Amino acid sequence: MSGAPGPVGERRPTSTGIRKSGSRATEPRPTTEWVVVVPVKGTRQAKSRFGPGDYSALALAMAADTVAAAMEADGVAGVLVVTSAEASSIFDNLGAFVIVQETLGLAAAVSLGVATAFEMTEPGRGIAVLLGDLPALTSAELGAALTAARSHPLAMVADAAGDGTALITAANGATHAPAFGAGSSAAHRSAGYMPLEVSSNSGLRNDVDSAEDLALLAGRIGEHTARALTDRT
Repeated sequence: MSGAPGPVGERRPTSTGIRKSGSRATEPRPTTEWVVVVPVKGTRQAKSRFGPGDYSALALAMAADTVAAAMEADGVAGVLVVTSAEASSIFDNLGAFVIVQETLGLAAAVSLGVATAFEMTEPGRGIAVLLGDLPALTSAELGAALTAARSHPLAMVADAAGDGTALITAANGATHAPAFGAGSSAAHRSAGYMPLEVSSNSGLRNDVDSAEDLALLAGRIGEHTARALTDRT
């Protein structure tokens, strides 16, 4: 797969549609595999709550750590990233399937990613949506949540504050009803998503919207985020 940016809206399939991590391709898979959709804002406006300045490189590094963890999680057949042409090579290099789309907001990017995953994936696979600002996420944490999610047609994981959402899942042919944005946790519960019990200390629940959020994760962040922070000093 080429890492060069493509035209707006370009979809970049591998020979099997969803790329699998090469180190895991021959290992036994759970009955229900997942395609994980990660929307990533690849613009200079990313993480504006960090304050004045350009934090796009840091935001992309956090997304890279999120995607890297998802690629290695048990039960994940592939990861689909919706992002800008400028950012696309980062996720190409990680082995994700990339949809290049410059102008979409979060809701539209999620809808595009879910629709594409549904078109590409095999019957019986679940579709998960994971937000891309989880730099402390581990593959084990995500894998455990996806295992629990298999028991529910629709499931969700709230962020640590409890009002936002880090992950939603649809299994066994269920149809997603994403409602990301302010108050998304309550909105997703109202739409029928079952809240999963995940520790508030989990990297899956600790999204980063500010410098203070990131400071709370000292010593736990992934290598891409750590490198981006070093580059800023």
